[in-house]
Amino acid sequence: MIKYVLKQNKNKKSLAYLKWYAFPLVEETMDLAELAKHMEEHNTGFTEAMCLGMMTAMVKCIKEQLLAGKNVKIDNLAIFSVGIRNKEGAKTEAEFTAVNNIAGVKLRARATGTLSNANLNTSASVRRASNVFVASSGSGSGSNIAGGNTTTGDNSQTGGSSSSEGNTDSGDGLE
Repeated sequence: MIKYVLKQNKNKKSLAYLKWYAFPLVEETMDLAELAKHMEEHNTGFTEAMCLGMMTAMVKCIKEQLLAGKNVKIDNLAIFSVGIRNKEGAKTEAEFTAVNNIAGVKLRARATGTLSNANLNTSASVRRASNVFVASSGSGSGSNIAGGNTTTGDNSQTGGSSSSEGNTDSGDGLE
């Protein structure tokens, strides 16, 4: 079950000013050790230590391959790749230098297979989080959110998405 909280757009310059949008409520972030323990509990046939060792090695190898300029696809999860964060465009090709025009690199992950957005939309169920205190940005006060509206399957709302073009607009109207 994916729980969500509502946030109001406070950006006066936005076309979505004062409109309300759902954001996922993340209750926990699992690290590799916790995921390894969870996998062992699913009777994978591997111990927690074996799962942790394999995943730790996998992370190291993925990083190595990405830094070598390769993409890494993990079926039914994501295609990992690197992107470039540009500072400012050069007026001419001859004026372009990595130092002056590239801010850095970033990790990109695109869902693939059974983890694609289309498959998640048909599998996910969402419910408004009950009695969650959400701090309001800037005003020093918060709001107590209650509710129980539940949406499942094709009726689920979709919102933000990431872009491989470096655009930070998530599509939720809160920029």
